Amino acid sequence: MGGRRPLYPYLYLAPGLVAMAILTLGPIAYSVYIAFTNFGTRHLLDYRWIGLANFERILVGVDRANFASVLKWTLEWSVVTTLGSYLVGLVLALLLNNPRIRERNVYRTILIYPWTLPATLTVMVWAGLLNTSFGPVNQMLQALGLPAVPWLTHPTWARIACILVQLWLGYPFVMSVFLGALQSIDPALYEAAAIDGASDRAAFRHITLPLLHRATLPLLIASFAMNFNGFGVIYLLTGGGPITSIDPSAPGATDLLGTYMYKLAFGYGVTKHYGQAAATGIIIFLFVGGLTLLNSLLTGAFREVEA
Repeated sequence: MGGRRPLYPYLYLAPGLVAMAILTLGPIAYSVYIAFTNFGTRHLLDYRWIGLANFERILVGVDRANFASVLKWTLEWSVVTTLGSYLVGLVLALLLNNPRIRERNVYRTILIYPWTLPATLTVMVWAGLLNTSFGPVNQMLQALGLPAVPWLTHPTWARIACILVQLWLGYPFVMSVFLGALQSIDPALYEAAAIDGASDRAAFRHITLPLLHRATLPLLIASFAMNFNGFGVIYLLTGGGPITSIDPSAPGATDLLGTYMYKLAFGYGVTKHYGQAAATGIIIFLFVGGLTLLNSLLTGAFREVEA
């Protein structure tokens, strides 16, 4: 049958497409545009097109050192929190999947508890727990005769505290994914391995790990991208601090690229650099997108398996 296609399916899709264009594509296009301007509090109405000047300032100009230090810490944060959550979730999933452990459902409920609370509330609670002066964690350490730890006021300890809180928030989801993947493995594979004389360690190495690797590698890549774009834990726990420089525009010890971009736009005194913040956001997008694409190609995480 020939003729034109009916238009009513497009009419049904039109409201969603219009909303997507206004709420998603519009802000993205506007951010890309102002990244090539000097838009900021000093040039709110008289801003002009400056080309790649913002990118040059960030990558090779006066802000190169600040950007490099934040990028280095962001990469360290992303690798440690991603692999840490992955390993903690794997170990806990293996323990909970062991049929010889009694009351596994009780332990599973307790261990998944951090996932049930709003992340914002959880981070704020941790900020109180780790307070140097009156936090319960330091009070317990002092009761044991140990010195108080400057969790949120010393650069190194602040980074450690942020990583620990992120691991606390991240491991329940990873653990749940691993539990699902473990329960999908056919028990007959382990029975056949036992008949062939394979030890538990050999079965884990040659059966469990390869199957888990195939099922959870996309999760690992997505977790790395999410942690690289991290904002909430740092902003709520330390605010990007502690301060390490007298320069008011210098990043704090725990500032990630996300919080650094936020401070460029809203946080450094009276002057706001909206164009530079937008340029930083584009650099973050290109960096995360490039790393994710490279990892996907090298590992074949999203490669379709032919039947």
